[in-house]
Amino acid sequence: MTSTGASGVKAAVEWLAAAAPDPDACRWEWERNPHGVALLPAGRHWDVLVLPGGLGHAALDVLARLVDRPGPVLADLGDARVGFFVPPGTAARWLGTGVRGAGPGSWVAVPHPGRATGGVRWLVVPDGSGTLTDPSLLERAMHEAAGGPPREGRRGGTAS
Repeated sequence: MTSTGASGVKAAVEWLAAAAPDPDACRWEWERNPHGVALLPAGRHWDVLVLPGGLGHAALDVLARLVDRPGPVLADLGDARVGFFVPPGTAARWLGTGVRGAGPGSWVAVPHPGRATGGVRWLVVPDGSGTLTDPSLLERAMHEAAGGPPREGRRGGTAS
């Protein structure tokens, strides 16, 4: 898990809570819920692309070589799925077998950025500045991780 200092955790909490309908209730949930997880709506500040665990971890390894710091990345219990935080609107445009998108109308279980949880966890903690993973770089990383070149005529996982 990519770690961050106390000021980074505070910034990450504020950034994530801003996506909640009631940011104060979100912060309260994180502080008092023994699981340290809150449900946040996708589609306003970010979407999440959910990849199968093996591909997601391999794509994250490739992304780490392409950029200094990708956007936030979650893994579920058992690493069966990996979720990449991407710009809003990406989920509606994404075309890819086995990749699920969480956009408007979807809710995502999001752990507190500064505490370990027993389930979903951060592989890359939000930096608090709003950094998200570029969908075209994620697609490139997925293709490289899967062992094939990107298909021509497609960029950023969107239809041409």
